[in-house]
This record gives sequence, structure tokens and C-alpha cells, in this order.
Amino acid sequence: QVQLVESGGGLVQVGGSLRLSCAASGSMDSIIAMGWYRQAPGKQRELVATITSGGGTYYANSVKGRFIISRDNVSNMLYLQMSSLKPEDTAVYYCNANWKRPITVYTSWGQGTQVTVSS
Repeated sequence: QVQLVESGGGLVQVGGSLRLSCAASGSMDSIIAMGWYRQAPGKQRELVATITSGGGTYYANSVKGRFIISRDNVSNMLYLQMSSLKPEDTAVYYCNANWKRPITVYTSWGQGTQVTVSS
């Protein structure tokens, strides 16, 4: 299994920056991809960014050019650097990992961290 714990959320002003961290543990060698999702009040959870085990990245159009996803395989950490934050970025952000063992793909989620962008 893979366990995930997020940190780094908080209150930030419009235009500010914040870095989210996600500590991963467990069967790290089975991870196919990791990512960040977010869920605003009254809305469905949506994909923010993903990074594959090979380093390929994908970003939602709404965050492209403002957010950067990265992964440190030595320390088993996933990061989301957020810049030029907007009020619509306010949400609970969740770390996600897709992992395979042996042929079945599983998904793990962290508990979430709140990001609030104030104007």
C-alpha cells in the first residue's frame, strides 16, 4: 500500500505563492503516477496536476503556467508550487497516488490540506 500525508496549506493573498508537500510511504516502487486534486465547496473534486514515474507532467488549463508539480524520489516527497494565486484556487487540495501490485491498479489519497486565497 501507499500512504500519503499533505502539508503546507494555509491562507494567502491574491497573487501570492504557496507550496504544498505530500509525504509518501509504503510500496514506493509500485507507484505509476502521483498528482494533486482539489475540491472547492459545492464542487466536484478536480484534477490539478499529475506527474508520472518517468517525470512526465500534466496540468489543468486553469493552473497551467502558475503551478508546478515536482517529485523527489529520494525523500519520497511530492510538491505543488503554486504562484499567482487567485480566489478561485481556494479549495481543499488532495495528494493522490496510483500504484500497481501486481497487475491491479490502486489509488491512495491523502487527508487533504486547505488552501484559502483572500482578496
